[in-house]
Amino acid sequence: MTTAVPHHPCLVVAIGGNALLHRGEAPSIANQRANVGGAARVLAELSRDHGLVVTHGNGPQVGLLARQSEALSGSEPVPFDVLVAESEGLIGYLIAEELGRQIGAERVAVLLTRVVVDRNDPAFGAPSKPIGSMLTEAEAIAAKAQHGWTVMRDGSGWRRAVASPQPIEIVDLPAIRTLLAAGYVVVCAGGGGIPVARSGDGVMRGVEAVIDKDLTSALLATELAAEELLILTDVHEVVRGWGGPDPRPVREITPAELRTDDWAAGSMGPKIEAACRFAEHTGRPARIGELEHGVEVLKGLSGTRVC
Repeated sequence: MTTAVPHHPCLVVAIGGNALLHRGEAPSIANQRANVGGAARVLAELSRDHGLVVTHGNGPQVGLLARQSEALSGSEPVPFDVLVAESEGLIGYLIAEELGRQIGAERVAVLLTRVVVDRNDPAFGAPSKPIGSMLTEAEAIAAKAQHGWTVMRDGSGWRRAVASPQPIEIVDLPAIRTLLAAGYVVVCAGGGGIPVARSGDGVMRGVEAVIDKDLTSALLATELAAEELLILTDVHEVVRGWGGPDPRPVREITPAELRTDDWAAGSMGPKIEAACRFAEHTGRPARIGELEHGVEVLKGLSGTRVC
């Protein structure tokens, strides 16, 4: 794949799904609109001096859609590629609605985005991506027995886990480039993108997975020759030794130093890996920080700089 340089400095901003629907918060549209409103104010500020491509997580939302699908009596569960597309449209619409109020509705474009994965990726045999709402340990055990779910610990609770293969290719990259060059703020690759794989006949078909949005964002930022990758979530900065007796907040660090630590596979791990990949492949900085302080993160006043 070739890399095109945009006509103006470009940022790729990845927003965490938990920043759009806070932990323990009821998954109502009203709550998500309120949270997206705060994100939109940050994105509007970032868009003043940069071309902007926005990606977002979908863990809470896609898990809710999956449970709603399974609750429908007499119908087959909706496959995850379709659920990802549904959640990408839902969240993309809410972001466009709120961001449009800030910068003008005509400046925002939302694009359903297909991302190629390998059917033989070992991730299909080891689900690691947490989705859905938080469960107690008892609820997780019951759901595993009733539905055959894989469950995993996520912070202080438990969640369903699904396969999360590596993103290989962004099918809709040419459209993203065209929209960005035309001056749009592009909302795309939601939930890591719709997972598709090529069959032996070369035809792309959806697969049962949820791709990590941070890894897709790193690939997208690299292909767009982005000036920086911002991973904005619900943590203030990277903390080495988090949860241990000697936690150490990090303001600036190299990928090599980050890779010496172990990071939780379902939460901070993919963010660290995405930041490292972008910095290593481009020589440009990736930043991890809190969504509400996104402007300060870009200026280096908050968050963690990886380069």
